[in-house]
Amino acid sequence: MTNLRWLPAIATLLLGFTAANAVEKSARSTYAGVIVTDAASGRVLFEDNADVSNPPASMAKLMTFAVLHDKLASGALTLQTPVRITVEDSKMGGTQVFLDPRETFPVEELIYAMMIQSANDAAHALARAAAGSVEAFVELMNAKARELGMPHTTFRSPHGLPPPSRRPADGDLTTPRDFAVLCRHLVANTDVLKYTSVRERDFGVGRKDGPQHMRNHNNLLGKVAGVDGLKTGYTVGAGYCLSATAERNGRRVIAIIMGSFGPNGQIDKGKTRDLKAIDLIERGFAALPPAVAAAKAAPATVPLADPAKPSEITTVRTDKAAAPTAPEQSSTTKDPGLTFRVIPPQKKP
Repeated sequence: MTNLRWLPAIATLLLGFTAANAVEKSARSTYAGVIVTDAASGRVLFEDNADVSNPPASMAKLMTFAVLHDKLASGALTLQTPVRITVEDSKMGGTQVFLDPRETFPVEELIYAMMIQSANDAAHALARAAAGSVEAFVELMNAKARELGMPHTTFRSPHGLPPPSRRPADGDLTTPRDFAVLCRHLVANTDVLKYTSVRERDFGVGRKDGPQHMRNHNNLLGKVAGVDGLKTGYTVGAGYCLSATAERNGRRVIAIIMGSFGPNGQIDKGKTRDLKAIDLIERGFAALPPAVAAAKAAPATVPLADPAKPSEITTVRTDKAAAPTAPEQSSTTKDPGLTFRVIPPQKKP
């Protein structure tokens, strides 16, 4: 009889565990895996299914940038090296800057196109010019992955487009944990943020028909405090992916989310991914140990004003002035972006 008195408490406890498991399962159903790390130390601040294998889509261009940086550092290339466009470059498809075989562009102009517009044709042209062939460049990408300690990563393209077979196993594959390693390397050892922080820019100013206006696909730029990179990605097989980084008061976190979709696998134009990325960034900064340099915390994003409108994010301004935000685009399709409401910081009394 005495034991029966504990039944209500046990039932309540079991219900609590069940509810917690349901919440965890529901959260994970909107992404394949995530991780947040401290850029300074590499320490993991939060992770969930961080070793899941998933196509990176256009995030693969971050490794393309890493290899190009090595070529630039060695003197094999310069930012002014002219790249003559080939017919093969112009036939990449997906998101592009519509390169023409009659055109020639300097390396840096194509880097801007690759990192801002996520131009597949620019990535292909850069890879070919840097290594003599795309195949040789991909070998360098995989060698760089091994050098950095990315054991579960294989690249098969410099742009992240799906393979002809459309089978994920035949294309680029990586994990959130591996990609966090790459992003930390880029932030610490390259000038990648010079390119990924740019929100708008014209490509091909001297073109006969005029320049193409490029808009960065990273919807968090200028909307979440300190965000200045890195790269989005989307294909049907990969889902919505994002490698994001933010710096506040000298401290930086890196957040990776892969394989994101809306509830029940909906194609939601990356809205769920971006909301989760904001949550990961805030969680990362909250998990950092106290530091004197961070005594005056940067303003963080505030909660959604209306839970019934998940596509509307209420945020604060960043410290850096930036141009208006831009719609999300993918490796294969053009997607409209989120609608943000920006709250100006309060004036000091």
